[in-house]
Amino acid sequence: MSKNESIYDLSAARAMALYAQHLTEPDHQNGELANKNAVYRAVKDLGCVQIDTLHVVQRSHYLILWSRLGGYDPADYDDLLYDPQDRRLFEGWRHSASIIPLEDYRYQIPHMHSVRQNPTKMSRDWLSEPFNQELLQSVYERIKVEGPLRARDFEYKGPQREGWWDWKPAKNALEYLFAWGELMIADRVNFQRLYDLSQRVLPEWVEVSEPTFETSHRFWLEQGVRALGICQPLQAADYSYRKRNAARGYLTKMLDEGIFIQVNVRISDGSVQPHIIHHQDQHLLEKAADGDIPLQRTTFLSPFDNLFWARGRDKQFWNFRNLLEAYKPAPTRIWGYFNMPILHHDQLVGRIDPKVDRKSKRLIIKSIYLEEGIELQDELVSELAQAFHSFLAFHQAKDLVFERSTQADLGEKILAQM
Repeated sequence: MSKNESIYDLSAARAMALYAQHLTEPDHQNGELANKNAVYRAVKDLGCVQIDTLHVVQRSHYLILWSRLGGYDPADYDDLLYDPQDRRLFEGWRHSASIIPLEDYRYQIPHMHSVRQNPTKMSRDWLSEPFNQELLQSVYERIKVEGPLRARDFEYKGPQREGWWDWKPAKNALEYLFAWGELMIADRVNFQRLYDLSQRVLPEWVEVSEPTFETSHRFWLEQGVRALGICQPLQAADYSYRKRNAARGYLTKMLDEGIFIQVNVRISDGSVQPHIIHHQDQHLLEKAADGDIPLQRTTFLSPFDNLFWARGRDKQFWNFRNLLEAYKPAPTRIWGYFNMPILHHDQLVGRIDPKVDRKSKRLIIKSIYLEEGIELQDELVSELAQAFHSFLAFHQAKDLVFERSTQADLGEKILAQM
């Protein structure tokens, strides 16, 4: 296969990446909410969306869609997950706990079977206990008879547990049955999972024929490249949550087959590095190189955002390091507990550390930082004000408060534009 010898500059790579991630278009100017089909399309094109429990603002999987769509109704997202009449998404293990399109369900089956057939040592130890084998059957039978249940519906009289990872035995059983595909998440109540038998959750139209492991691997890698737009080969494995060593052979074969095309990109440190694109997207790279992909979005990104799943690409494309500091001791944090990168057109220009006071309906920006060298131009201030206006509305908050910023009057300038 002949390789593309052209060298694409950073602006083309950024435009290609942002376009693939639905991060180029501005919000609807008339305040119209994105509809349910738009929510589904965004998840489908991203491949999956990570779920996380942190809740200082809206939970991450809701934020990831807001960053791309602006205003939308989170209830539409929930319907796509949990409404039996409109279920098109499901919860499963992809990039950690994730939301995945049901039309891709069959490609999860080899992984679920592998988890059951090749347990980790910790899992083998737990499963080797006769009591736990009985517990698995008991938990399954209770759900079969009683219908959907939460972990709290199973009585526990054991010792006080030491941490979130030290689940009560029934919770362990539920999670094993979920990981194996025996159970699915039928709903959530106060964000607590409601487990039910998979055959009662899966719509009849879902394809359940099991592909080979190779077919599954290739599917996720191909989807990962399309979702990234452009990436170094092994970054497709990062995005797809595949082990890099296991993915190497597949990636090489798919390059040789012409499914992927190799291109050269001059990254932020000035070096030229080989990247890949999907063969169907070559015209998009040419559009990006010609400056024909408008980059008009200013928004805030969750630290768990899909844009950051490819290892090292934040540095290579944006000379920016995305870093979640929630689990660091407070004195060692630089940017804040739940700092969200600021995307402005094709640059990552700073970070905010937001918190919603739900009682007072105030959105508190504990800090807002601009990256070194970013000039506080009128256009940036105006578009930040628009982004904050949308963010405020999405959280049903009434007031916006800035506590700290790198420029003393940055918060005042933004508020003056709102």
